[in-house]
Amino acid sequence: MTEPSPARVVIENIRPIVECGRFSAKRVRGDRVVVTANVFAEGQNVVAARLLYRTPDSPDWTAAPMEFLVNDSWQGEFTVHMLGTYRFAVEGWIDHFKTWQEGLKKKVAAGQDVSIDMLIGAGMIEDAAARTGGNVGAKMAAFAEALRNKNSSEMAVLQALGQDSTVMGLNPDLEPALRSEELEILVERPKARFSSWYEWFPRSASADPSRPGTLRDLEALLPEIARMGFDVLYLPPIHPIGKTNRKGKNNSINPSTEDPGSPWAIGSEEGGHKSIDARLGTLEDFKSLVESCSRQGTEIALDLAFQCSPDHPYVREHPEWFKHRPDGSIQYAENPPKKYEDIVPLNFESENWRALWEELKSIVLFWIEKGVRIFRVDNPHTKPFAFWKWLMAEVRREYPDALFLAEAFTRPNVMAQLAKVGFSQSYTYFTWRNSKREITEYLEELTGAVMKEYFRPNFWPNTPDILPEYLQYGGRPAFIIKLILAATLSSNYGIYGPAFELLENQALPGREEYLDSEKFEVRHWDWDMPGNLKDFIARINAIRRENRALQETTNLRFCEVDNDQLLFYMKSGPADSDSILVVVNLDPAHTQSGWIRIPLSEFGIAPGRPYLGHDLLSDEKYIWYGERNFVKLNPQVAPAHIFRLRTRVRRETDFDYFM
Repeated sequence: MTEPSPARVVIENIRPIVECGRFSAKRVRGDRVVVTANVFAEGQNVVAARLLYRTPDSPDWTAAPMEFLVNDSWQGEFTVHMLGTYRFAVEGWIDHFKTWQEGLKKKVAAGQDVSIDMLIGAGMIEDAAARTGGNVGAKMAAFAEALRNKNSSEMAVLQALGQDSTVMGLNPDLEPALRSEELEILVERPKARFSSWYEWFPRSASADPSRPGTLRDLEALLPEIARMGFDVLYLPPIHPIGKTNRKGKNNSINPSTEDPGSPWAIGSEEGGHKSIDARLGTLEDFKSLVESCSRQGTEIALDLAFQCSPDHPYVREHPEWFKHRPDGSIQYAENPPKKYEDIVPLNFESENWRALWEELKSIVLFWIEKGVRIFRVDNPHTKPFAFWKWLMAEVRREYPDALFLAEAFTRPNVMAQLAKVGFSQSYTYFTWRNSKREITEYLEELTGAVMKEYFRPNFWPNTPDILPEYLQYGGRPAFIIKLILAATLSSNYGIYGPAFELLENQALPGREEYLDSEKFEVRHWDWDMPGNLKDFIARINAIRRENRALQETTNLRFCEVDNDQLLFYMKSGPADSDSILVVVNLDPAHTQSGWIRIPLSEFGIAPGRPYLGHDLLSDEKYIWYGERNFVKLNPQVAPAHIFRLRTRVRRETDFDYFM
């Protein structure tokens, strides 16, 4: 048997790709996956390419055409309809028929004899006819025979040059062809890309200041949370809290007997990660909360904190899962200079690590079976990457709709790696990005060609751990500015409430931490306190829901404005939707003004035509002319404009419109 010759094509620069194919690129259900690659061969040979893909439930490949773009670049696409991991590859080969056609054209143009070339072409068509069969194959064979009978006539040459190569490509000669390595696309549900998170401690949900809150109290607040427009309700840990080394108010190491402790010190004689703190309620109460959320169009996100208090049953039942110091005591958690005496970390290097991994997986599956599909993972950067990759793959095999948010304020490479191994969303440094330059550079990094394929940012202006200086000193305008930025720059965002909407800005002296932090005590909030931001938040979330351009992050583009205290950016919607333009005053203390430049040509608005600017926040309208227009923003009144641009609209008034 003759050994086939090696493939002569080269396939390189395939996109989308993450780390040379080591990790999956990410999409959501319903997306078009556009694949590009360079496909070429030596000399004057003409190449062909196709895209192969397979669904998560099929071992068989589906072929999709690729079209030539320019400079050896090819493009094809497929649509993902299932959750799970799709696989795709690019296949390339020399298209001998097109190569023959191109050579024939040149010889005809040069007036050369092409009689032998016609016989060669006839043979190619006969081979293709045999592979194709049926009526199409019969017609191709007849055409080949005609070429042989009049192989040098002018009419035959013209017919050969005009032969549709698409027909030849129905069953191409793929020997020898080259297939690229298989690459992966992780497909998740749309909420992985677009979500609005709201965090609340259930123990602070009571309307009665004389007692702590419960899950039932929180359930009563759901209609208002839904009215504000949040579709994810994130709960800090709801498990029993340990007593050993329990922390008091403001992280004191000398608690009173009434102090409830930190919810992240998980585990007591009442149970561990699969139990609910009896003061909050029962599993039936939790089930009722999950069902009520569903009726309100909201989902529960549960905190997944893989750590224990010294009183956790694991400490007694599996001491090998923890590190012990020379004096026999268990090593508590530290992040110098911080100490967490009430928490002991798990030892992922334990000799019994496989059993530990399986037990932690069982915790996730336990809560999934109780109706939870979203997990906010606490400090994932302190656990092995290999563990997270394994865990999420195991969970998604059975529950592909499960989503995971990585809470990791750590080094950039570590945050990126967590996203690569499978986290659906990631906390970011947005909390501390305040200036125009900081915001622009950071967002351009997050939405750049590399990170956009795997890293989905989730912007939080505040968390129970973090009260940034910008909010401490900027007053009400600062809260509004950060809210608008978070909600319009990123398609995923969240707030820790009700501290945010009640403008809570009291911090520990010299720290970016809340004074009287809810992490260590029960708080009672006057949710309807005058000056609260609930209605404004509801308006922002409504704008997000009503405008598809704000449901993406990677469509962000910064635009020109001549004042560094003003940030101007746009988000283009899909072809059948509108675009959004946002101007924000980053200075919470002073009125700022400047000239913005609107790229009118991109929106089909002719130079010199008037158009109407409609601000979705204030409902005010402005008649503008030309690309450059003046804005003035008083942070005490309205620190931002959010314009919706409806493209190529004509009305009887003969205006173009920002709607």
